[in-house]
Amino acid sequence: MLENFLPHAVLKAKPNLESRIRTLERDWATVYDMFSGKDNSSHKAAGQFRYCSFPYYNQLTSIYSKD
Repeated sequence: MLENFLPHAVLKAKPNLESRIRTLERDWATVYDMFSGKDNSSHKAAGQFRYCSFPYYNQLTSIYSKD
């Protein structure tokens, strides 16, 4: 589909999507640990979420959380 809209661009959607999914999962794990009270000091990335929102937290929790 991407090739139809941008025929001469050398874009590969699959690696970009996989990278974005890994980033979302890593960020979700950081926020989830912050909310659950698990060892917050070990997350160096936790500071980036201190004053901003994480809009898809509930949806990602239903995907990534382990029962």
